[in-house]
Amino acid sequence: MTSLPPLTLVTGPEEVLVGREIAAVVTRARELGAEVVRLDAVDYEAGSLLVQASPSLFGGTTLIVVQGLHEAPEELQDDLLTLLATPAEDIALVVTHSSGQRGKRVFDALKRSGARIVTCPAIKSDRDKSTFVQQEFARARRKITTEAVRALVEAVGRDVSELAAACAQLVADTKGLVTDAVVDTYHGGRVEASGFRVADAAVAGNTPEALRLLRHAISSGLDPVPIVAVLASQLRGLIKVGSAGQGSSEQLAGQVGMAPWQVQRARAALSGWGPEGLARAMQGVAAADFAVKGGGRDPVYAVERAILTITEARSGA
Repeated sequence: MTSLPPLTLVTGPEEVLVGREIAAVVTRARELGAEVVRLDAVDYEAGSLLVQASPSLFGGTTLIVVQGLHEAPEELQDDLLTLLATPAEDIALVVTHSSGQRGKRVFDALKRSGARIVTCPAIKSDRDKSTFVQQEFARARRKITTEAVRALVEAVGRDVSELAAACAQLVADTKGLVTDAVVDTYHGGRVEASGFRVADAAVAGNTPEALRLLRHAISSGLDPVPIVAVLASQLRGLIKVGSAGQGSSEQLAGQVGMAPWQVQRARAALSGWGPEGLARAMQGVAAADFAVKGGGRDPVYAVERAILTITEARSGA
């Protein structure tokens, strides 16, 4: 970005990506000596935009960032349309729009005016998060193994901003190839990671290890509810991959909505599982889900029963 584009439309709900785009434009504006003005749609006062866009006695460029077009009152929309109808050479405008129909008049006007459009789609699934991690390391010109991507998503993947921070920390604090051992050094002790270890052991049919890891996770502060959620997620992954047929991990990933590494791991874990066993295991997890959300007296016991049901279903006992 050698100069400020006159119009930028940042669309999509992913706040981490939206914030990053705004920060990049603001940084460039300040490097060029431009004044930066921020306006929030929620508390907008009629006419404020046009006042900020009026010519300055001292000259120079002004970057105006309008956040939340999807929440914009009519007054802000009208002012934006007025500004777009009579663009000024010394004004650069950035507008963010998350989703929905509100602000569509301005949205369409920005597109017709040739605005630079930046899309920030939601990062929700593990597949999306895995792609995000890979892109973060690619941006930093660093390499990370598939196993390390998996470990990082499992450890800190609940919140995208936290995931971005974890990537930045690993890039800053380490050198060379980032492996799962490196990730484990930084994040392996997190209680979130413990839940996935419980599920891995249960799905593999290792009853003693699954119960040992469960007790460790509970003593470390992990609530039974997310453990049950991970158990259910792992089993659903087995069912999806098991019924998806042949094909490479990359091909099946798009078909079943999983990351390629998840497909590979599910394929490896499917050994010893049959349709009836998977059905029994899912029933056991459904019962545990009901119990840990208020339907039972002892949530920890409910998770233990679910683990036993899973390991017995795998072995066919």
